[in-house]
Amino acid sequence: MAPKYYWKGYLKLSLVTCPVAMTPATSESEKVRFHTLNKETGNRVVSRYIDSVTGKPVKDENEAKGYARGENDYVILTEDDLDAVALDTVKTIDIDKFVPADSIEWIYLEKPHYLMPDDAVGNEAFAVIRDAMKADKVFGVSKLVMGRRERAVVLEPRGEGIVLWTLRFGDEVRPEENYFEEIDEQADPDLIPLVQQLIKKKSARWSPNMVSDPIQESLLKLIAEKKKALKPKKAAKGKAAEVAPKSNVVSIMDALRKSVEADLKGRKSG
Repeated sequence: MAPKYYWKGYLKLSLVTCPVAMTPATSESEKVRFHTLNKETGNRVVSRYIDSVTGKPVKDENEAKGYARGENDYVILTEDDLDAVALDTVKTIDIDKFVPADSIEWIYLEKPHYLMPDDAVGNEAFAVIRDAMKADKVFGVSKLVMGRRERAVVLEPRGEGIVLWTLRFGDEVRPEENYFEEIDEQADPDLIPLVQQLIKKKSARWSPNMVSDPIQESLLKLIAEKKKALKPKKAAKGKAAEVAPKSNVVSIMDALRKSVEADLKGRKSG
């Protein structure tokens, strides 16, 4: 079964471009989720948008985004308005800068995504960008529109692919000094060896089992027991795999050569 991708577009470095696909590196789809039911009938409860003044349901075609400029006073934006301000970064990850791999503080890294070539023609361009970053021990810095917001992202070469991390904005990060400044700078040196002994006894190799969820496991066990009394339902047939869009990819050697030539001309004229 072909994997489903969260996003498809292009990875671009100067004149080198290749089609890529992206999917989140983490998932919560395995978590136990519940629907709200009517306990008397067993039917699902459906949520609907209701007009706060008239109390009547609002049709899908009448829904719009509103920006509050005062009490009960909104600027209304339609889907057409929102589409009109779409940026190039909706479909292109254009690497603008490179930074040392160890220069990005951990707290700015938000969510990881796997980035990979979307067709065989773009494999070479993707591999060259990836391996060049590996060799220089750098991460690429770019921007990408996700959920109608332009997010700063970094590209980390990893294995045969690239991990794209969304970054937190600066105003979302709280300075650690505000919380750690009252803590003693040094511990009692006589106590450290005792704690080290405890650390040694409790040390083990990392395993994903260390972060298992016991409540989740108990819920799954309970659900499995209740399922025994129910007849199994036929699984729905999966949708046909999406066909990857065709794309025109610039020859990587030509693109690299032109990029270097353009850079040299820019330096001479500067």
